[in-house]
Amino acid sequence: MMPLFKLLSHLPLSLLHRLGSLVGWLVYLGSPAYRRRMRANLRQAGFASSRTLRAAIAAAGQGMLELPFVWLRPPGEPTRRVQVENWSVVERALGQQRGVLFLMPHLGCFELMGQVVAQRCPLTAMYRPHRKAALAPLVEAGRTRHGIALASADLRGVRTLAKALKRGEATVILPDQVPSAGEGLWAPFFNKPAYTMTLPARLALSQKPAIVLTYCERLPLSEDHSHRLWFLPLTDPLPKELPEAVAAINQHMETLIRRCPSQYLWAYNRYKTPAAALLPPADEPAETAGQA
Repeated sequence: MMPLFKLLSHLPLSLLHRLGSLVGWLVYLGSPAYRRRMRANLRQAGFASSRTLRAAIAAAGQGMLELPFVWLRPPGEPTRRVQVENWSVVERALGQQRGVLFLMPHLGCFELMGQVVAQRCPLTAMYRPHRKAALAPLVEAGRTRHGIALASADLRGVRTLAKALKRGEATVILPDQVPSAGEGLWAPFFNKPAYTMTLPARLALSQKPAIVLTYCERLPLSEDHSHRLWFLPLTDPLPKELPEAVAAINQHMETLIRRCPSQYLWAYNRYKTPAAALLPPADEPAETAGQA
């Protein structure tokens, strides 16, 4: 796998995106389970048009094939063509000196966000080791570029994130990952119960950081820039009770996803029930962990 990644990293990003569109279709057509989940998740979220489906299929492949470019090109090169919108939002948040918590869904090229931010300020990111051990070193090396500190998805990592916030630094969490049993609550995500991590809400309620919403949009090949990185302020504070705060974070993720829905990771099994977790409260059951 590593030789292939190195080979792909030498290709222009525009070519990788074209090849990625093809790969996206090959995966979609070759995997019935992948195809069913992507279509079901799009319908659940209200994006049932064939146009959005086609764009999502291509975008999924583009997201895969741009990773060698993002992780293996010389440092600074992947971020050179990223257009940053509203960096002043981050500057104001950092100026409050109570730490910054970035919340970002798996939307667009989320891997680029950390590299852009880490070039401008210290950043700690929550990290869950890759399920395939052979890929773990590659993924970790890519995610620690520009001095990004990693916090493991466990109690030790929670302490790492809390310490970074206490130092007034920036942290980032992708709250739309399904957590392990006991680390989440059921909350609506596009009108269906989804087992949702409580960590971002707990940090927000206990540490009182400034919260900034962010996502990195992949741009058409005709654009001068390859991606556009958005930073948006949290206009209203999170509710003070944990369940309501968790639900509010899901709603904020939905808002970001609606801005460019075709670039969300729709094939991810967002509605699965982790092993040993309590069943969802709704009449419609979530998928089991074995279906991930």
